[in-house]
Amino acid sequence: MRTGTINLALRDIAVLRRFARDRHPDTVCPNLENGMRWFPSVALACCLSLPFPAPASTQDWVVAIDLWGNWAYQSLHLVRDGDKLGGELDGDDLRGRAKNDGLEFVSTDARGNEYRFSGKLSGDTFAGTADFPDPNDRSRRVEHAFSARPAPERQAGGTRRHEFTPTDYANEFSPHRAPVLAIWPGDTVHTRTLDSGGVDEHGVTRALFGNPQVGPFFVVGAEPGDTLLVKIERLRTNRDYADSLDGIVGRALGRSLAAKATDLGKPKRWRLDAARGVARPDAADDALRNLEVPLRPMLGGLGVAPGFGWPAISSGDSGRFGGNMDFNEVVEGNTVYLPVSQPGALLYLGDAHAAQGDGETTQYALETSMDVEFGVELVKGRQVGLPRVESPTHLMVLGQAGSLDEALRMATTGMMQWLQQDYGLGLSEASQLLGACVEYRVATLAGRNVGLVAKVPKALLEPLVPDRKK
Repeated sequence: MRTGTINLALRDIAVLRRFARDRHPDTVCPNLENGMRWFPSVALACCLSLPFPAPASTQDWVVAIDLWGNWAYQSLHLVRDGDKLGGELDGDDLRGRAKNDGLEFVSTDARGNEYRFSGKLSGDTFAGTADFPDPNDRSRRVEHAFSARPAPERQAGGTRRHEFTPTDYANEFSPHRAPVLAIWPGDTVHTRTLDSGGVDEHGVTRALFGNPQVGPFFVVGAEPGDTLLVKIERLRTNRDYADSLDGIVGRALGRSLAAKATDLGKPKRWRLDAARGVARPDAADDALRNLEVPLRPMLGGLGVAPGFGWPAISSGDSGRFGGNMDFNEVVEGNTVYLPVSQPGALLYLGDAHAAQGDGETTQYALETSMDVEFGVELVKGRQVGLPRVESPTHLMVLGQAGSLDEALRMATTGMMQWLQQDYGLGLSEASQLLGACVEYRVATLAGRNVGLVAKVPKALLEPLVPDRKK
């Protein structure tokens, strides 16, 4: 993105534009009804009451284009100097003129393809017709209806702490869901999650079971190709119980044990003592009567919307985008790195656990509701290949796949890439270091994908490249 441009598109678009560059579009939105009626909610209506700027000023807009019934989105950075228009559309230069209550401009991409817009201003809306090249026949052009509204702008005062109370929840990691809040790099958010069954801190069902998520949060400035850093600032249980099972996941059962485990899988409740920082089985028999497990609150779900070509993904699944990772190092004080595949990243979180052993071997951890505070930062123009977690003491890369073998390969490759990119190690050097000190952890065995983590102590790395860029 060029200097001065804020990419506030709410989906990764330029469908026809990227076709014209022999690339695919990044998303369409199949569930929209009644034309543009959805648009203010997606663009965060609270930020859309701005008038068109005065002469010699700039304005950022979110543009929605109807491409044969599929909605596509672009960012428009418009500079108005009298009746002259300049700026950028999806990063490409534009030129045009303002005429009475209308605007006309042409944007030209790197290959010389022209995208022509003509429309009228009415209050805070700019709407009209877009004239694009036919993606299948460059000798033809096609007209499409579009509408645009001013994009969110940061309020005065710099970085902010947001209090966000969810009113609904998502059971998918989806690029098609309207953002619940716009946040900026450096901001923090305090919110609350449900447990995996959709139950809140008062014991009331608020959403469908299956790890309902809070979000998505639109991170202003995040674009495909960037990396989102989610800093887990504070996690606190907010009720006095958690629910679990007495089962063992099939991946962890040997044949002799499987034959004896047919009666397992019964619900079990745990009592949470936040003051003492422990959990204990409720109504336990004599053998577990004195068992106390330290509380270690974590987020089982943390992910961004997957990129174009992927459908919306169940909140029970995981992948390169993060998702239902169920990794017990997503805890207070650690930072999670996620690859951005949609404009705004579209961050989701949920499925809090009061504690969880490696692998989540009972299928459920100690599932509970949680008070969550997190912050966000962006690394522009660099994208991690897999979810990463950084603690004060370790670097960790999470491989998630259908088998432990494949997850192991992914985690090892991801750690090698981290060592090469950020510490300047060659392939031989990185392999020697892993051979001497790498640790492997099983993150989860409970989902469709398993998770396996490669882990390296930071203390061994810091002397290698003391001036490395963080």
